[in-house]
Amino acid sequence: MSRDRNDHGGAPGRPIPARLDPRAGRPSRGRGQGPAGDDAAPRADRGTAGPRRRTGRAAVVARGIAAVLSVVLLGASGWGWYLGRVAEATVNRTDAIPTAGNSDAGDAPEAMNLLLVGNDSRADLTPQQLAELNAGTDSGINTDTMILVHVPADGSRASFVSFPRDSYVEIPGHGMDKLNAAYAYGYTEVDDAASEAAKQAGGAQLLIQTLSQLTGLRIDHYAEVDLLGFFNLTSVVGGVDVNLCYAVDDSEYSGAVFPAGQQTIEGADALKFVRQRHGVRPDGSAALPRGDLDRIVRQQVFIGGVLRKMLSEDVLLDLGKQRQLIQAASESLTIDQDLDLLDLAQQMQSVTAGNIEFQTIPIVGDDRDDEGRSILRLADEDTLRDFFAELSAEPEAPASEAPAAPATVAPSEVSVAVYNGSGISGLAAEAADELGAAGFTVTSTGNADSNDYSQTTIRYAAGDEAPAATLAAQIPGAVSEEADDATAGTVQLVLGEDFNGIGQPTSAPVDTGEGAAPVEEPRTAADTSCIN
Repeated sequence: MSRDRNDHGGAPGRPIPARLDPRAGRPSRGRGQGPAGDDAAPRADRGTAGPRRRTGRAAVVARGIAAVLSVVLLGASGWGWYLGRVAEATVNRTDAIPTAGNSDAGDAPEAMNLLLVGNDSRADLTPQQLAELNAGTDSGINTDTMILVHVPADGSRASFVSFPRDSYVEIPGHGMDKLNAAYAYGYTEVDDAASEAAKQAGGAQLLIQTLSQLTGLRIDHYAEVDLLGFFNLTSVVGGVDVNLCYAVDDSEYSGAVFPAGQQTIEGADALKFVRQRHGVRPDGSAALPRGDLDRIVRQQVFIGGVLRKMLSEDVLLDLGKQRQLIQAASESLTIDQDLDLLDLAQQMQSVTAGNIEFQTIPIVGDDRDDEGRSILRLADEDTLRDFFAELSAEPEAPASEAPAAPATVAPSEVSVAVYNGSGISGLAAEAADELGAAGFTVTSTGNADSNDYSQTTIRYAAGDEAPAATLAAQIPGAVSEEADDATAGTVQLVLGEDFNGIGQPTSAPVDTGEGAAPVEEPRTAADTSCIN
Protein backbone atom coordinates (compact mmCIF):
# COMPACT_ATOMS: atom_id res chain seq x y z
CA MET A 1 0.00 0.00 0.00
CA SER A 2 1.40 3.44 -0.91
CA ARG A 3 2.20 5.88 1.87
CA ASP A 4 1.07 9.22 0.41
CA ARG A 5 -0.76 11.36 2.93
CA ASN A 6 -4.27 11.61 1.46
CA ASP A 7 -7.58 9.98 2.18
CA HIS A 8 -10.95 10.95 0.78
CA GLY A 9 -13.56 12.45 3.08
CA GLY A 10 -13.91 15.34 5.48
CA ALA A 11 -12.12 15.86 8.79
CA PRO A 12 -14.05 15.06 11.94
CA GLY A 13 -13.95 18.70 12.97
CA ARG A 14 -13.00 18.27 16.62
CA PRO A 15 -9.79 18.58 18.65
CA ILE A 16 -7.55 15.52 18.93
CA PRO A 17 -5.48 14.82 22.08
CA ALA A 18 -1.68 14.68 22.01
CA ARG A 19 -0.07 11.65 20.33
CA LEU A 20 3.01 9.54 20.92
CA ASP A 21 5.89 9.79 18.51
CA PRO A 22 5.28 7.56 15.47
CA ARG A 23 7.42 4.46 15.21
CA ALA A 24 9.69 3.98 12.27
CA GLY A 25 8.41 1.71 9.51
CA ARG A 26 5.17 -0.23 9.33
CA PRO A 27 4.91 -3.93 10.19
CA SER A 28 3.20 -6.47 8.02
CA ARG A 29 -0.50 -7.20 8.60
CA GLY A 30 -0.46 -10.33 10.69
CA ARG A 31 1.16 -13.69 10.29
CA GLY A 32 -1.37 -15.18 7.91
CA GLN A 33 0.10 -18.62 8.38
CA GLY A 34 -1.61 -21.07 6.07
CA PRO A 35 -1.12 -24.75 5.36
CA ALA A 36 2.17 -24.07 3.60
CA GLY A 37 3.52 -22.38 6.72
CA ASP A 38 3.37 -25.49 8.89
CA ASP A 39 6.82 -26.63 7.78
CA ALA A 40 8.51 -29.90 8.51
CA ALA A 41 8.54 -31.38 11.99
CA PRO A 42 11.57 -30.59 14.17
CA ARG A 43 14.64 -32.71 13.64
CA ALA A 44 13.90 -35.09 16.49
CA ASP A 45 10.61 -36.13 14.92
CA ARG A 46 10.81 -35.10 11.27
CA GLY A 47 8.20 -36.42 8.94
CA THR A 48 5.96 -38.00 11.55
CA ALA A 49 2.99 -35.66 11.32
CA GLY A 50 1.02 -34.02 8.53
CA PRO A 51 -0.82 -30.70 8.94
CA ARG A 52 -3.95 -32.25 10.41
CA ARG A 53 -2.09 -34.34 12.95
CA ARG A 54 0.22 -31.57 14.08
CA THR A 55 -2.71 -29.36 15.00
CA GLY A 56 -4.02 -31.89 17.54
CA ARG A 57 -1.63 -31.01 20.34
CA ALA A 58 -3.07 -27.52 20.57
CA ALA A 59 -5.79 -28.89 22.83
CA VAL A 60 -3.28 -29.65 25.58
CA VAL A 61 -3.68 -26.21 27.10
CA ALA A 62 -7.38 -26.53 27.80
CA ARG A 63 -7.00 -30.17 28.76
CA GLY A 64 -4.27 -29.44 31.28
CA ILE A 65 -5.88 -26.48 32.97
CA ALA A 66 -9.31 -28.05 33.14
CA ALA A 67 -8.02 -31.39 34.40
CA VAL A 68 -5.81 -29.94 37.12
CA LEU A 69 -8.27 -27.27 38.22
CA SER A 70 -11.17 -29.66 38.38
CA VAL A 71 -9.30 -31.05 41.37
CA VAL A 72 -8.17 -27.64 42.61
CA LEU A 73 -11.56 -25.97 42.60
CA LEU A 74 -13.26 -28.79 44.45
CA GLY A 75 -10.60 -29.21 47.10
CA ALA A 76 -11.81 -26.76 49.71
CA SER A 77 -14.76 -28.77 51.02
CA GLY A 78 -14.98 -32.06 52.87
CA TRP A 79 -16.51 -33.64 49.80
CA GLY A 80 -13.65 -32.16 47.81
CA TRP A 81 -11.21 -33.72 50.28
CA TYR A 82 -12.73 -37.13 49.66
CA LEU A 83 -12.70 -36.67 45.91
CA GLY A 84 -9.12 -35.41 46.11
CA ARG A 85 -8.11 -38.63 47.85
CA VAL A 86 -9.80 -40.59 45.09
CA ALA A 87 -7.87 -38.60 42.49
CA GLU A 88 -4.59 -39.09 44.36
CA ALA A 89 -5.16 -42.84 44.37
CA THR A 90 -5.92 -43.10 40.64
CA VAL A 91 -3.79 -40.46 38.90
CA ASN A 92 -0.69 -41.57 36.97
CA ARG A 93 2.77 -40.46 38.11
CA THR A 94 6.04 -39.87 36.24
CA ASP A 95 9.59 -38.89 37.20
CA ALA A 96 9.35 -35.55 35.39
CA ILE A 97 11.38 -33.14 37.54
CA PRO A 98 15.13 -33.20 36.66
CA THR A 99 17.79 -33.15 39.35
CA ALA A 100 19.92 -30.69 37.35
CA GLY A 101 19.28 -27.85 34.92
CA ASN A 102 16.20 -26.59 36.76
CA SER A 103 17.22 -23.17 38.06
CA ASP A 104 15.85 -21.19 40.96
CA ALA A 105 15.55 -17.44 40.37
CA GLY A 106 14.55 -16.68 43.92
CA ASP A 107 10.83 -17.43 44.00
CA ALA A 108 9.20 -17.25 47.40
CA PRO A 109 9.52 -20.68 49.07
CA GLU A 110 5.81 -21.44 48.86
CA ALA A 111 5.24 -20.11 45.34
CA MET A 112 4.61 -22.72 42.67
CA ASN A 113 5.41 -23.06 38.96
CA LEU A 114 3.53 -25.85 37.22
CA LEU A 115 4.21 -26.87 33.61
CA LEU A 116 1.28 -28.21 31.58
CA VAL A 117 1.93 -30.20 28.42
CA GLY A 118 -0.02 -32.72 26.40
CA ASN A 119 0.04 -36.30 25.23
CA ASP A 120 -1.84 -36.56 21.95
CA SER A 121 -1.63 -40.29 21.52
CA ARG A 122 -4.75 -41.70 19.90
CA ALA A 123 -4.03 -45.21 21.13
CA ASP A 124 -7.05 -45.25 23.44
CA LEU A 125 -9.49 -43.82 20.89
CA THR A 126 -11.85 -45.99 18.87
CA PRO A 127 -12.21 -45.41 15.10
CA GLN A 128 -15.60 -43.80 15.81
CA GLN A 129 -14.05 -41.39 18.31
CA LEU A 130 -11.23 -40.53 15.90
CA ALA A 131 -13.80 -39.63 13.26
CA GLU A 132 -15.96 -37.63 15.67
CA LEU A 133 -13.00 -35.64 17.00
CA ASN A 134 -11.57 -35.09 13.50
CA ALA A 135 -8.28 -36.11 15.13
CA GLY A 136 -6.58 -38.05 12.35
CA THR A 137 -4.10 -40.71 13.43
CA ASP A 138 -1.35 -40.72 16.04
CA SER A 139 0.61 -37.47 15.99
CA GLY A 140 4.05 -38.34 17.33
CA ILE A 141 5.78 -37.10 20.45
CA ASN A 142 6.27 -33.37 19.90
CA THR A 143 4.46 -31.10 22.38
CA ASP A 144 2.95 -28.31 20.32
CA THR A 145 1.49 -26.25 23.16
CA MET A 146 2.89 -25.63 26.62
CA ILE A 147 1.74 -23.44 29.53
CA LEU A 148 3.55 -22.32 32.66
CA VAL A 149 1.20 -21.72 35.62
CA HIS A 150 2.53 -19.53 38.41
CA VAL A 151 0.73 -19.36 41.76
CA PRO A 152 2.25 -17.02 44.40
CA ALA A 153 2.76 -18.14 47.97
CA ASP A 154 -0.43 -16.46 49.19
CA GLY A 155 -2.56 -18.11 46.49
CA SER A 156 -4.14 -14.76 45.62
CA ARG A 157 -3.91 -15.17 41.85
CA ALA A 158 -2.78 -17.47 39.08
CA SER A 159 -0.84 -16.54 35.95
CA PHE A 160 -0.86 -18.71 32.82
CA VAL A 161 1.84 -18.08 30.22
CA SER A 162 1.59 -19.80 26.83
CA PHE A 163 4.66 -20.83 24.83
CA PRO A 164 4.05 -21.12 21.06
CA ARG A 165 5.34 -24.39 19.61
CA ASP A 166 7.54 -22.59 17.03
CA SER A 167 9.42 -20.50 19.62
CA TYR A 168 13.10 -20.70 18.63
CA VAL A 169 15.04 -21.58 21.78
CA GLU A 170 18.22 -23.18 23.06
CA ILE A 171 17.56 -26.84 23.92
CA PRO A 172 20.28 -28.13 26.29
CA GLY A 173 22.59 -30.47 24.41
CA HIS A 174 20.90 -29.87 21.04
CA GLY A 175 21.45 -26.23 20.14
CA MET A 176 18.76 -23.94 18.74
CA ASP A 177 15.49 -25.49 17.63
CA LYS A 178 11.73 -25.13 17.91
CA LEU A 179 10.47 -25.51 21.47
CA ASN A 180 8.17 -28.38 20.52
CA ALA A 181 11.22 -30.52 19.72
CA ALA A 182 12.53 -30.54 23.32
CA TYR A 183 10.23 -33.31 24.57
CA ALA A 184 10.98 -35.41 21.48
CA TYR A 185 14.74 -35.07 21.97
CA GLY A 186 14.51 -36.12 25.61
CA TYR A 187 12.19 -39.01 24.77
CA THR A 188 14.44 -40.43 22.04
CA GLU A 189 17.63 -40.04 24.11
CA VAL A 190 16.42 -42.74 26.51
CA ASP A 191 17.60 -46.25 25.65
CA ASP A 192 15.28 -48.08 23.28
CA ALA A 193 15.08 -50.99 25.70
CA ALA A 194 13.73 -48.72 28.46
CA SER A 195 10.07 -48.64 29.39
CA GLU A 196 7.62 -46.20 27.85
CA ALA A 197 7.35 -44.49 31.25
CA ALA A 198 11.12 -43.91 31.31
CA LYS A 199 11.02 -42.38 27.81
CA GLN A 200 8.17 -40.08 28.79
CA ALA A 201 10.10 -38.99 31.87
CA GLY A 202 13.13 -38.25 29.68
CA GLY A 203 11.02 -36.05 27.42
CA ALA A 204 9.46 -34.20 30.34
CA GLN A 205 12.83 -33.56 32.02
CA LEU A 206 14.46 -32.07 28.92
CA LEU A 207 11.42 -29.86 28.28
CA ILE A 208 11.56 -28.60 31.86
CA GLN A 209 15.29 -27.91 31.56
CA THR A 210 14.68 -25.98 28.34
CA LEU A 211 11.96 -23.79 29.83
CA SER A 212 13.80 -23.26 33.10
CA GLN A 213 16.84 -22.07 31.16
CA LEU A 214 14.64 -19.78 29.06
CA THR A 215 12.64 -18.24 31.91
CA GLY A 216 15.10 -18.32 34.80
CA LEU A 217 12.42 -20.00 36.92
CA ARG A 218 12.42 -23.30 38.71
CA ILE A 219 9.67 -25.62 37.45
CA ASP A 220 8.26 -27.26 40.57
CA HIS A 221 5.61 -29.53 39.10
CA TYR A 222 4.50 -31.14 35.86
CA ALA A 223 1.13 -32.27 34.50
CA GLU A 224 0.56 -34.12 31.24
CA VAL A 225 -2.91 -34.81 29.88
CA ASP A 226 -4.51 -36.75 27.05
CA LEU A 227 -7.05 -36.22 24.31
CA LEU A 228 -9.89 -38.44 25.51
CA GLY A 229 -9.84 -36.89 29.00
CA PHE A 230 -10.37 -33.43 27.53
CA PHE A 231 -13.31 -34.68 25.46
CA ASN A 232 -14.93 -36.24 28.53
CA LEU A 233 -14.26 -33.26 30.79
CA THR A 234 -16.00 -30.66 28.60
CA SER A 235 -18.99 -32.96 28.29
CA VAL A 236 -19.24 -33.36 32.09
CA VAL A 237 -19.44 -29.60 32.75
CA GLY A 238 -22.19 -29.24 30.17
CA GLY A 239 -20.22 -27.22 27.64
CA VAL A 240 -18.26 -23.98 27.74
CA ASP A 241 -19.43 -20.51 26.66
CA VAL A 242 -17.31 -18.72 24.04
CA ASN A 243 -17.85 -15.58 21.97
CA LEU A 244 -16.68 -15.27 18.35
CA CYS A 245 -16.50 -11.95 16.50
CA TYR A 246 -16.80 -13.72 13.14
CA ALA A 247 -18.29 -16.90 11.74
CA VAL A 248 -15.48 -19.31 10.80
CA ASP A 249 -15.08 -22.35 8.56
CA ASP A 250 -12.09 -24.66 8.89
CA SER A 251 -13.61 -27.80 7.44
CA GLU A 252 -10.32 -28.84 5.83
CA TYR A 253 -8.11 -29.10 8.92
CA SER A 254 -9.55 -28.94 12.45
CA GLY A 255 -13.17 -29.35 11.34
CA ALA A 256 -14.12 -26.15 13.20
CA VAL A 257 -17.26 -24.54 11.74
CA PHE A 258 -18.84 -21.99 14.11
CA PRO A 259 -21.24 -19.04 13.76
CA ALA A 260 -20.43 -15.58 15.08
CA GLY A 261 -21.55 -14.56 18.56
CA GLN A 262 -21.92 -16.22 21.94
CA GLN A 263 -22.37 -19.98 21.95
CA THR A 264 -21.86 -23.07 24.11
CA ILE A 265 -19.51 -25.78 22.84
CA GLU A 266 -18.50 -29.14 24.26
CA GLY A 267 -16.99 -32.50 23.39
CA ALA A 268 -15.88 -32.78 19.77
CA ASP A 269 -16.72 -29.14 19.01
CA ALA A 270 -14.62 -28.00 21.96
CA LEU A 271 -11.63 -29.91 20.66
CA LYS A 272 -12.08 -28.44 17.18
CA PHE A 273 -12.30 -24.96 18.69
CA VAL A 274 -8.99 -25.12 20.53
CA ARG A 275 -7.20 -26.88 17.66
CA GLN A 276 -8.15 -24.41 14.93
CA ARG A 277 -5.50 -22.17 13.33
CA HIS A 278 -6.69 -22.11 9.70
CA GLY A 279 -10.01 -21.43 8.03
CA VAL A 280 -11.86 -18.46 6.53
CA ARG A 281 -14.45 -15.88 7.51
CA PRO A 282 -17.61 -15.32 5.45
CA ASP A 283 -15.83 -12.63 3.38
CA GLY A 284 -13.04 -15.06 2.45
CA SER A 285 -10.36 -13.51 4.68
CA ALA A 286 -8.24 -15.60 7.05
CA ALA A 287 -10.16 -16.61 10.17
CA LEU A 288 -7.05 -16.62 12.36
CA PRO A 289 -4.59 -14.29 10.58
CA ARG A 290 -1.84 -14.83 13.18
CA GLY A 291 -1.99 -18.62 12.96
CA ASP A 292 -0.73 -20.29 16.14
CA LEU A 293 -0.79 -17.02 18.10
CA ASP A 294 -4.51 -16.62 17.46
CA ARG A 295 -5.02 -20.26 18.33
CA ILE A 296 -3.36 -19.61 21.69
CA VAL A 297 -5.89 -16.83 22.32
CA ARG A 298 -8.68 -19.32 21.60
CA GLN A 299 -7.21 -21.80 24.03
CA GLN A 300 -6.90 -19.17 26.74
CA VAL A 301 -10.48 -18.02 26.20
CA PHE A 302 -11.70 -21.60 26.34
CA ILE A 303 -9.80 -22.24 29.57
CA GLY A 304 -11.39 -19.13 31.05
CA GLY A 305 -14.79 -20.50 30.09
CA VAL A 306 -14.01 -23.85 31.73
CA LEU A 307 -12.96 -22.08 34.93
CA ARG A 308 -16.08 -19.92 35.01
CA LYS A 309 -18.21 -23.02 34.56
CA MET A 310 -16.38 -24.88 37.35
CA LEU A 311 -16.77 -21.94 39.70
CA SER A 312 -20.49 -21.70 39.01
CA GLU A 313 -23.11 -23.13 41.31
CA ASP A 314 -24.14 -25.51 38.54
CA VAL A 315 -20.94 -27.46 39.20
CA LEU A 316 -19.90 -26.60 42.75
CA LEU A 317 -23.30 -27.63 44.15
CA ASP A 318 -23.72 -30.74 41.99
CA LEU A 319 -22.03 -33.67 43.73
CA GLY A 320 -22.64 -35.94 40.75
CA LYS A 321 -20.81 -33.57 38.40
CA GLN A 322 -17.99 -33.22 40.90
CA ARG A 323 -17.55 -36.98 40.98
CA GLN A 324 -17.53 -37.15 37.18
CA LEU A 325 -15.02 -34.29 36.97
CA ILE A 326 -12.62 -35.98 39.34
CA GLN A 327 -12.91 -39.23 37.42
CA ALA A 328 -12.24 -37.51 34.09
CA ALA A 329 -9.32 -35.56 35.56
CA SER A 330 -7.64 -38.52 37.24
CA GLU A 331 -8.00 -40.72 34.17
CA SER A 332 -6.45 -38.14 31.85
CA LEU A 333 -3.68 -36.80 34.09
CA THR A 334 -0.06 -37.83 34.48
CA ILE A 335 1.72 -35.75 37.11
CA ASP A 336 5.16 -35.64 38.70
CA GLN A 337 6.00 -37.80 41.73
CA ASP A 338 5.72 -35.01 44.31
CA LEU A 339 2.64 -33.02 43.26
CA ASP A 340 0.04 -33.21 46.03
CA LEU A 341 -3.33 -32.35 44.53
CA LEU A 342 -4.87 -31.49 47.90
CA ASP A 343 -2.03 -29.09 48.72
CA LEU A 344 -2.53 -27.51 45.32
CA ALA A 345 -6.25 -27.17 46.02
CA GLN A 346 -5.63 -25.49 49.36
CA GLN A 347 -3.10 -23.06 47.87
CA MET A 348 -5.50 -22.01 45.11
CA GLN A 349 -8.82 -22.02 46.93
CA SER A 350 -9.01 -18.20 47.02
CA VAL A 351 -8.36 -17.79 43.27
CA THR A 352 -11.33 -16.43 41.32
CA ALA A 353 -11.97 -15.95 37.60
CA GLY A 354 -11.14 -12.25 37.88
CA ASN A 355 -7.60 -12.83 39.16
CA ILE A 356 -6.64 -15.62 36.77
CA GLU A 357 -4.60 -14.02 33.98
CA PHE A 358 -3.53 -15.40 30.59
CA GLN A 359 -0.49 -14.15 28.68
CA THR A 360 1.86 -15.26 25.89
CA ILE A 361 5.65 -15.08 26.10
CA PRO A 362 6.98 -11.85 24.44
CA ILE A 363 7.68 -12.44 20.74
CA VAL A 364 9.56 -10.26 18.24
CA GLY A 365 8.07 -11.82 15.10
CA ASP A 366 8.25 -14.44 12.35
CA ASP A 367 11.50 -15.62 10.84
CA ARG A 368 13.16 -18.60 9.10
CA ASP A 369 15.89 -20.80 10.52
CA ASP A 370 18.90 -22.11 8.57
CA GLU A 371 16.77 -24.95 7.21
CA GLY A 372 14.09 -22.59 5.94
CA ARG A 373 11.51 -23.56 8.55
CA SER A 374 9.08 -21.01 9.94
CA ILE A 375 10.01 -20.01 13.50
CA LEU A 376 9.08 -17.38 16.08
CA ARG A 377 11.86 -15.16 17.37
CA LEU A 378 11.44 -14.41 21.06
CA ALA A 379 12.39 -11.18 22.77
CA ASP A 380 15.99 -10.79 23.97
CA GLU A 381 17.15 -12.44 27.17
CA ASP A 382 16.86 -9.31 29.31
CA THR A 383 13.27 -8.70 28.19
CA LEU A 384 12.30 -12.31 28.86
CA ARG A 385 13.92 -12.36 32.29
CA ASP A 386 12.18 -9.09 33.22
CA PHE A 387 8.85 -10.53 32.03
CA PHE A 388 9.17 -13.66 34.14
CA ALA A 389 10.60 -11.78 37.12
CA GLU A 390 7.48 -9.60 37.12
CA LEU A 391 5.30 -12.67 36.66
CA SER A 392 6.79 -14.37 39.71
CA ALA A 393 6.99 -11.28 41.94
CA GLU A 394 5.06 -11.77 45.15
CA PRO A 395 2.11 -9.38 45.61
CA GLU A 396 2.60 -6.81 48.35
CA ALA A 397 -0.91 -7.43 49.65
CA PRO A 398 -3.65 -9.93 48.84
CA ALA A 399 -5.07 -9.08 45.44
CA SER A 400 -8.70 -8.05 45.34
CA GLU A 401 -11.25 -9.15 42.80
CA ALA A 402 -10.30 -7.74 39.40
CA PRO A 403 -12.88 -5.38 37.90
CA ALA A 404 -15.42 -7.02 35.66
CA ALA A 405 -14.73 -6.92 31.91
CA PRO A 406 -16.54 -4.07 30.13
CA ALA A 407 -19.99 -4.97 28.84
CA THR A 408 -20.26 -5.46 25.08
CA VAL A 409 -23.10 -5.54 22.57
CA ALA A 410 -23.61 -7.16 19.18
CA PRO A 411 -21.45 -5.52 16.46
CA SER A 412 -24.64 -4.76 14.51
CA GLU A 413 -25.63 -2.38 17.32
CA VAL A 414 -22.42 -0.33 17.00
CA SER A 415 -22.15 2.70 14.66
CA VAL A 416 -18.58 3.70 13.80
CA ALA A 417 -17.10 6.80 12.16
CA VAL A 418 -13.64 5.99 10.78
CA TYR A 419 -10.91 8.64 10.53
CA ASN A 420 -7.49 8.09 8.97
CA GLY A 421 -4.69 9.53 11.07
CA SER A 422 -1.97 7.15 9.87
CA GLY A 423 -0.85 8.90 6.68
CA ILE A 424 -1.46 5.70 4.70
CA SER A 425 -3.66 6.29 1.68
CA GLY A 426 -6.98 4.46 1.66
CA LEU A 427 -6.66 3.00 5.14
CA ALA A 428 -10.00 4.39 6.35
CA ALA A 429 -11.84 2.78 3.45
CA GLU A 430 -10.04 -0.51 4.05
CA ALA A 431 -10.92 -0.47 7.76
CA ALA A 432 -14.53 0.43 6.93
CA ASP A 433 -14.82 -2.60 4.65
CA GLU A 434 -13.43 -4.87 7.38
CA LEU A 435 -15.77 -3.38 9.98
CA GLY A 436 -18.74 -3.95 7.70
CA ALA A 437 -17.71 -7.57 7.17
CA ALA A 438 -17.54 -7.94 10.97
CA GLY A 439 -21.12 -6.71 11.32
CA PHE A 440 -20.50 -3.11 12.41
CA THR A 441 -22.36 -0.14 10.88
CA VAL A 442 -19.94 2.40 9.38
CA THR A 443 -21.53 5.87 9.26
CA SER A 444 -18.66 7.77 7.59
CA THR A 445 -14.97 7.73 6.67
CA GLY A 446 -12.50 10.57 6.36
CA ASN A 447 -9.20 12.08 7.42
CA ALA A 448 -8.34 12.89 11.01
CA ASP A 449 -7.07 16.35 11.92
CA SER A 450 -3.52 15.03 11.61
CA ASN A 451 -1.83 12.25 9.67
CA ASP A 452 0.87 11.44 12.21
CA TYR A 453 -1.07 9.41 14.76
CA SER A 454 1.11 6.62 16.11
CA GLN A 455 -1.61 4.91 18.16
CA THR A 456 -5.06 3.85 17.03
CA THR A 457 -7.64 5.53 19.26
CA ILE A 458 -11.29 4.77 20.01
CA ARG A 459 -13.22 7.87 21.14
CA TYR A 460 -16.76 7.73 22.53
CA ALA A 461 -19.36 9.81 24.34
CA ALA A 462 -20.46 9.19 27.91
CA GLY A 463 -22.95 6.34 27.95
CA ASP A 464 -21.39 4.60 24.93
CA GLU A 465 -18.99 2.44 26.93
CA ALA A 466 -20.48 -0.86 25.71
CA PRO A 467 -20.28 -0.03 21.96
CA ALA A 468 -16.74 1.28 22.48
CA ALA A 469 -15.74 -1.91 24.32
CA THR A 470 -17.22 -3.99 21.49
CA LEU A 471 -15.06 -2.15 18.94
CA ALA A 472 -12.00 -2.26 21.22
CA ALA A 473 -12.30 -6.05 21.42
CA GLN A 474 -11.71 -6.09 17.66
CA ILE A 475 -8.49 -4.02 17.87
CA PRO A 476 -6.41 -5.25 20.84
CA GLY A 477 -3.94 -2.57 21.87
CA ALA A 478 -6.02 0.40 20.69
CA VAL A 479 -6.44 3.25 23.18
CA SER A 480 -10.00 3.97 24.36
CA GLU A 481 -11.00 7.34 25.77
CA GLU A 482 -14.20 9.17 26.63
CA ALA A 483 -14.39 12.44 24.70
CA ASP A 484 -16.66 15.42 25.38
CA ASP A 485 -16.89 16.26 21.66
CA ALA A 486 -17.82 12.72 20.55
CA THR A 487 -21.34 12.27 19.17
CA ALA A 488 -23.58 10.09 21.30
CA GLY A 489 -24.45 6.83 19.59
CA THR A 490 -21.43 6.87 17.26
CA VAL A 491 -18.00 5.58 18.21
CA GLN A 492 -15.03 7.29 16.53
CA LEU A 493 -12.15 5.11 15.30
CA VAL A 494 -9.00 7.16 14.60
CA LEU A 495 -6.51 4.93 12.75
CA GLY A 496 -2.87 5.26 13.75
CA GLU A 497 0.44 4.05 12.40
CA ASP A 498 0.08 0.93 14.57
CA PHE A 499 -3.18 -0.22 12.92
CA ASN A 500 -2.88 -3.70 11.41
CA GLY A 501 -6.48 -4.44 10.49
CA ILE A 502 -9.75 -5.28 12.22
CA GLY A 503 -9.36 -8.45 14.29
CA GLN A 504 -5.60 -7.99 14.71
CA PRO A 505 -3.61 -6.47 17.58
CA THR A 506 -1.97 -3.11 17.01
CA SER A 507 1.81 -2.93 16.80
CA ALA A 508 3.96 -1.46 19.54
CA PRO A 509 3.76 2.35 19.16
CA VAL A 510 7.45 2.86 19.79
CA ASP A 511 10.38 0.80 18.51
CA THR A 512 12.57 0.39 21.60
CA GLY A 513 15.41 -1.40 19.86
CA GLU A 514 16.51 -4.83 18.71
CA GLY A 515 14.94 -7.64 20.67
CA ALA A 516 12.05 -5.52 21.91
CA ALA A 517 8.62 -7.09 21.75
CA PRO A 518 5.15 -5.78 22.51
CA VAL A 519 3.54 -7.41 25.52
CA GLU A 520 -0.23 -7.69 25.21
CA GLU A 521 -2.40 -6.87 28.18
CA PRO A 522 -3.29 -10.02 30.14
CA ARG A 523 -6.74 -11.46 29.61
CA THR A 524 -8.59 -12.73 32.67
CA ALA A 525 -10.85 -15.73 32.97
CA ALA A 526 -13.73 -13.29 33.63
CA ASP A 527 -13.37 -11.65 30.20
CA THR A 528 -16.19 -12.64 27.82
CA SER A 529 -15.50 -10.22 24.95
CA CYS A 530 -15.39 -11.68 21.44
CA ILE A 531 -12.27 -13.03 19.73
CA ASN A 532 -11.27 -14.18 16.24
